[in-house]
Amino acid sequence: MKRLVFIAFLFSSALLHAQNTSKDGKEFENSVSIMMEKPDKLTIGGYAQIDYNQKISSDEMNNGNLDVHRLVMLFGYKFNDRSSFITEIEFEHVTEVYVEQAFLNYKINDYLNFRSGLLLIPMGIINEYHEPNTFNGVERPNIDSRIAPTTWREIGAGFSGKVQAASLKYQAYLVNGFNGYDGSAKFTGSGGLRSGRQKGAESYMSFPNLASKIEYYGIRGLNLGVSGYFGKSQSTLYQGISKKDAHAVAKADSSVIGLSMMGLDARFTKSGLKLRGQYYFGMVSNSDQYNEFTGSDMGSTLQGYYVEIGYNVFRNFEKIKTELIPFLRYENYNTQNTVEQNTIQFKANNRTEFTFGIGWKVSDGAVFKIDMQLFSNQSTSAFSKQFNAGIGVGF
Repeated sequence: MKRLVFIAFLFSSALLHAQNTSKDGKEFENSVSIMMEKPDKLTIGGYAQIDYNQKISSDEMNNGNLDVHRLVMLFGYKFNDRSSFITEIEFEHVTEVYVEQAFLNYKINDYLNFRSGLLLIPMGIINEYHEPNTFNGVERPNIDSRIAPTTWREIGAGFSGKVQAASLKYQAYLVNGFNGYDGSAKFTGSGGLRSGRQKGAESYMSFPNLASKIEYYGIRGLNLGVSGYFGKSQSTLYQGISKKDAHAVAKADSSVIGLSMMGLDARFTKSGLKLRGQYYFGMVSNSDQYNEFTGSDMGSTLQGYYVEIGYNVFRNFEKIKTELIPFLRYENYNTQNTVEQNTIQFKANNRTEFTFGIGWKVSDGAVFKIDMQLFSNQSTSAFSKQFNAGIGVGF
């Protein structure tokens, strides 16, 4: 309850500071949204992130890790004023290649688009707005790894649009769900949902899932979002079994979880001040049968949130065209927030993190970053430490 109050306080503070300002929905558009409004037939964009991560310990020596974390090329083609195709090709850690999204969009009218293909799940902030020049810190918040597993995308179809008069944006898609079981358990108490992403790679579907989001941008500098995800995980055990085989159907049912997840998020900018916050709560049904069948320890609820503040200290220096943004982020998430009676609850899965650092944005699309992260959990009172440095670009 205290966490919900904390998030509500952030939202209300943003509203209070933003009164009497003009409406503007452009401040929080991502690169795909901007690309789809361009008149060009062919548009090319992308983003990249190169990191240095160094664990710090008083007891042991650790090598630093240097990585071309991701390099993503974005291509868009407009067939005409109504039809367009968007795709992003991602290279991770130099050796891994993925399709991050690939969808065909048809503009029915000014309020309604139909799109189908490999779609980003509209949950929270980072899953859609994940270019490294759009967020503080070298690494993305960890609740967007364990609870809403960025980059989370699946194949499906649905509608999106904007109601300008009401200052609302919306999305609603039917997609395939997580791969929960393909001979082994994909969900765990420590890893949450992350290993269940199918990513459009020879995906399969046992049950359709619904993903949706509504955003309000009616006050200048403020964006509020409410997102939801509802459905079941998928299981290969359904393949080829008879509908009359009650034992086989019951076995397959035991390899599936139900998932209902809600997300709340807020972003606010005014002058040099930059605030953002996010909250997730996920309810998992059938986790007891899933854990018994697979030998896993999936939680029956997952919960996490973060709040962040930053300020552009160059705001009042007109001759300085860059931004220097120190920031602080507090994050708490628990992938075993509650468990069923026969599942062991590990305190180590209730995690707290502090990230503080600075970003030097030499342009809107290019940034140098350094930060320090402090990690702890309920099983220990000590903090582990990690220093990060990196560059990010988005264009």
